Amino acid sequence: MSAPLPDALRARFQRYVEEGFSGRAAALRLRLSPTTGARWARQVHRTGRIDPAPQGRPKGRGKLDPHRGFFAEIIGQDADIRMPELSAALLEATCERAHPNSIGKFLRKLGYTYKKDIGCHRTPACTGKAAACRLGAASHARNAGRSRTNCIH
Repeated sequence: MSAPLPDALRARFQRYVEEGFSGRAAALRLRLSPTTGARWARQVHRTGRIDPAPQGRPKGRGKLDPHRGFFAEIIGQDADIRMPELSAALLEATCERAHPNSIGKFLRKLGYTYKKDIGCHRTPACTGKAAACRLGAASHARNAGRSRTNCIH
């Protein structure tokens, strides 16, 4: 989105309109589009000044903010609940549909985080030459027909 036109240009336009020019004539004199001139002239007649319109998204907290207490209650009951389950619970309780990713972003903004359990269902870490030799020996056992028995370094 482009930046608003300068206030000095708006002030000059306002002077032309107050002198009796039409919005279109004042816009042509200042090398603006006729549409901008008509819009600014309407604003001068209505409010007496030309202020730039606010740009960007409107400030607010979004559609999930009213359900902050609901999320706190559900997470308090089951801290390991997944985002799709939270989305389904929200839909069932309030008829408000929200994507699991939106719920995750909202909860991170509120300070909720989830850390995976490192020791849960993982293979042991393979580091160093000894682990590489074990990997080489395991691959050698699978491929018994091959003649190579070197370790991976």
